Amino acid sequence: MRIHRKTPVLLFALALLPVACSSGPEQPETVADAFAAALSSGDAAAAAALTDAPEQARPALTTLFDNLGENHTVRLTGTDDSSFTLESTWKLGPGERHEWNYTSTGTAIEDGDWKIDWDPATVAPGLELGPLTYSPVYSEPARVLDATGGELMTQQVVTLVSVGPDADLPAVAALLAPHGITEAGLGADLAAAQGKAITAVTLRESDIAPVRQALTETPGVTLSPQTRLLTVDKTLAGPTLGGLAELWQQQADAAAGWAVRAQTAEGTQRVAGPDPTPTADLATTVDIDLQNAAEGALAPLTTPAAIVALRPSTGEVLAVAQNDPADAQGPLALTGLYPPGSTFKTVTVSAALQAGDVTIDTVLPCPARATIEGRTIPNDDNFDLGAVPLITAFARSCNTTMAELGARLPADGLTTAAAQLGLGVDYVTPGLTTVTGSVPPARNPAEQVESSIGQGTVTASPFGMALVAASLAHGSAPAPAIVAGRPGTADQAPAPVPPEVTAQLSTMMAETVRTGTATALRDLPGLLGKTGTAEYLDDQHAHGWFVGIDGDLAFAVFVADAGSSGPAVEAAGRMLRVKR
Repeated sequence: MRIHRKTPVLLFALALLPVACSSGPEQPETVADAFAAALSSGDAAAAAALTDAPEQARPALTTLFDNLGENHTVRLTGTDDSSFTLESTWKLGPGERHEWNYTSTGTAIEDGDWKIDWDPATVAPGLELGPLTYSPVYSEPARVLDATGGELMTQQVVTLVSVGPDADLPAVAALLAPHGITEAGLGADLAAAQGKAITAVTLRESDIAPVRQALTETPGVTLSPQTRLLTVDKTLAGPTLGGLAELWQQQADAAAGWAVRAQTAEGTQRVAGPDPTPTADLATTVDIDLQNAAEGALAPLTTPAAIVALRPSTGEVLAVAQNDPADAQGPLALTGLYPPGSTFKTVTVSAALQAGDVTIDTVLPCPARATIEGRTIPNDDNFDLGAVPLITAFARSCNTTMAELGARLPADGLTTAAAQLGLGVDYVTPGLTTVTGSVPPARNPAEQVESSIGQGTVTASPFGMALVAASLAHGSAPAPAIVAGRPGTADQAPAPVPPEVTAQLSTMMAETVRTGTATALRDLPGLLGKTGTAEYLDDQHAHGWFVGIDGDLAFAVFVADAGSSGPAVEAAGRMLRVKR
């Protein structure tokens, strides 16, 4: 044991004489202060050099800083002869939101120069037991539930199958063939990795179980189990799952405790940190039967397609489905923006009815073509209805009639009417990232004409048009929600649509199904709808749309590059007939 040697009193006068040099601090408080500063800056070498055992201190401190990070402060708060006190604070974990505070003591000794008597506990409690590590501590994982309380997503074990450059690729490919892995694909990936191992596939427990032993025995293959939040039904897909998983993780992180552990020869010993708090299951509004019906309805389509379904009375998101080509492009059901075409005529007619210029029975011209404000507008296939009531022009989707109505509106007339139906409104919704669309005020009369038929500068997402349908059914835009009891917040609060306007629009949408452009669905009693064909690039390309209301169900169907609204109408029928 080292003993602090005090200077004899008789030699005190000698201490007042000048000295040529000194190789270190001359007072215990000075060396303690320098030690605290070196620790606070994360300088393991400098801190170790101030101790009487630098060869032991330096690796211990280096490992400590590597494991716990460098966001920490150490302050000298007191000295008493050769003893001193340190106060330390560490910011730990992702976002450095966990704080570890403690007080420790140490001793300075004189052995030629003043040094810190190396004791790992002076730096951090538990360091004397072994290296310290940090980790979050989670409670029992919550489940993500569907609207009925059934399990939608749960935390499950998955296994990463890593393949090295020395692996027997034919053998590995044969074992993983059911999961789309080929020898050629493995070879290409390994070549691109330039001698490093690759993750060939990530498998659920049910998929890895039959081949686990064989893979384990295959040279060059490494299996690494992990936990992930996965759908209970592995065939279930959809762009909402990512948002729900992110919200689930946020909830788990907020409830997590944390631990600093010492790594000892006998195992780990917890040194500091609180326990986690329990987390509740995440109850969603997803109607799993409707979700499956929507996904099945889109499966036959070969171009990107999406369906979004909402409950108008509550704003609950019931289903968000995409087919494989859409999945390859991202969450287009929620954030993809496209010209809405004739489905936007719901907005145009709402604006015209509120302006008081027309009623459902007003007789208006529907020529095959019309030049309005310098913009020539044709009807689909140049059909000509002559003079007909507004309800007929709407049901038959007469572009020339709608363009004339739009031209009478003020520059911001469509913008205002669209916002009343949720289009162009931004929502911050827990578990759901959406963009509804954009309906900017017209810069000139010609632009207003184009906007009135859902072309030009007007854009909408499938989610946005589903919200339009839900708003017509509800009378105002309902706040969307995918987590029960946690509705979204809108960036604006437009006035509701007058009830007499929504009533007339409902009648017109019913007529669209009964005698208009959606007669393929007239076997579905009570269905309201509006078709849409939206040109893009040139007059040879068009997206197909259908928006519908079926009781307390509102939805939008979008089919990219469909050429007409027909494929969207057919997909809506497939979904509704299964659901009913």
